[in-house]
Amino acid sequence: MKKRTRLLALLLAACMTAGMAACGSDGAKTENKDTDTKKEAQNTEEKDGKRTIVDSMDREVEIPAEVDSIVCLNVTSLRYTCYMQAQDLVVGVEDYEQKQSISRPYNYVNFDKFKDLPVVGNNGEHYIEEIITAEPDVIMMSALGNCDADDVQEKTGIPVVVIPGSDQMMDENVYETFRIMGEVYQKEDRAEELIAYLEETKKDLDSRTKDIPEEEKQSVYVGGVSFKGAHGFEGTEANYAPFSAIYAKNLANETDQTGAFNIDLEQVLAWNPDVIFVDFNGMELIKQHYAENPDYYNQLKAVQEGKVYSQISFRSSASNLDMALADTYYAGSVLYPEKFADINPEEKADEIFEKLLGQKFYDTLKENGYEFRQVQIGE
Repeated sequence: MKKRTRLLALLLAACMTAGMAACGSDGAKTENKDTDTKKEAQNTEEKDGKRTIVDSMDREVEIPAEVDSIVCLNVTSLRYTCYMQAQDLVVGVEDYEQKQSISRPYNYVNFDKFKDLPVVGNNGEHYIEEIITAEPDVIMMSALGNCDADDVQEKTGIPVVVIPGSDQMMDENVYETFRIMGEVYQKEDRAEELIAYLEETKKDLDSRTKDIPEEEKQSVYVGGVSFKGAHGFEGTEANYAPFSAIYAKNLANETDQTGAFNIDLEQVLAWNPDVIFVDFNGMELIKQHYAENPDYYNQLKAVQEGKVYSQISFRSSASNLDMALADTYYAGSVLYPEKFADINPEEKADEIFEKLLGQKFYDTLKENGYEFRQVQIGE
């Protein structure tokens, strides 16, 4: 059976390679046309039970007119498929998805489906034979990772569609990911619904915070930020998405860093932030450091004044869009209470989870020890 399957895969690969060459010739004839118009025309073309999709790498990929099954490779691919309410199409997952994780809400709520599916990769390596055996109509591959789309397509004989993926909240890569998935899954309405919701959210946050004078803002530091594992108080992030979305005065932005990094703790002491947030995933390491050096923390103004608050970890194998948005509204309610007086952060979190995951999730987080609250350093 496996030999027959491999033979079929090779035959499909040969046909697909010829089809891709033909698409390349057609593209050359229309190279002077507007790119967006070209993509729209190609993506709506349907012939002989096939459709052509232009993915985020400008690859022309021929897929079945009806896509009934997929596998998702690389971080964010499965996550965004769940946001698109297309998880029922999934017939294979990467190995880390077979362990239920509260840090990835999409995984937690869909775990009963994912736990028994074939393993088709390990968040970097793609298991070619297992992918062939799973027999998906399409492979969805995120550009955040080992993006060897042409190689996988050639070896499996299965069309590979690349999405940009995103480690941010409301950037163009998020929107493009939704739109490409909408085309592949024939869920364009869902894609536009999610994009509209994010645009409305962005406008809402802007209306509350964009025009606050810089001199009226409290300085803020976030510690314990997760990146490539847990970190203590030194783990922070420049351009921390929940702060950036509310124009907060993030002290880490004063460095020459552009993402998550470990900072010299003496610099935090020199800054002496007005408000501190700590990521729950770094709480245990912070607690250990406090036990060794309580005097360090007790010098900080925010600790003395009880202005230390939680952030629920939103990054686990890239960012969880839902959790990051919920963290944003909580941070806003702490930093600008008068601007967020109408917001109950817990209720807002559940609204966000319902929109992206189809169900409330805040109580589940709380039951597992994650919640929005004031924090006592060293507790």
